[in-house]
Amino acid sequence: MLSTLISLLLAIALLAFWFAGRAAAETATWLGQQACARAGVQWLDFSVHLVAMRLARGPDGWLGLERHYRFEYSSGGEDRHAGRIVLHGRRLVALAGPMPPQDTAH
Repeated sequence: MLSTLISLLLAIALLAFWFAGRAAAETATWLGQQACARAGVQWLDFSVHLVAMRLARGPDGWLGLERHYRFEYSSGGEDRHAGRIVLHGRRLVALAGPMPPQDTAH
């Protein structure tokens, strides 16, 4: 009875971890697409890739999972550049990647 309960709790925890990871990946995908659209560059491969995960304190001081995602973009179709998105939970911590064009006309 006790081992069944422990197995059930473990399965629930693993499912919650998996769903939180999928939600974070969807958030990172949306953020990458938006960054590329604002910068006027092509978002390549239509995906983000989890490259690191660690426990970290967020901007609010709470301990949680920090996920680092990588994506690629191109300015003209012949080049590839890497971008990086860091999320604490589903909150954006950092984004390094395409920059919107500068408005030089004043």
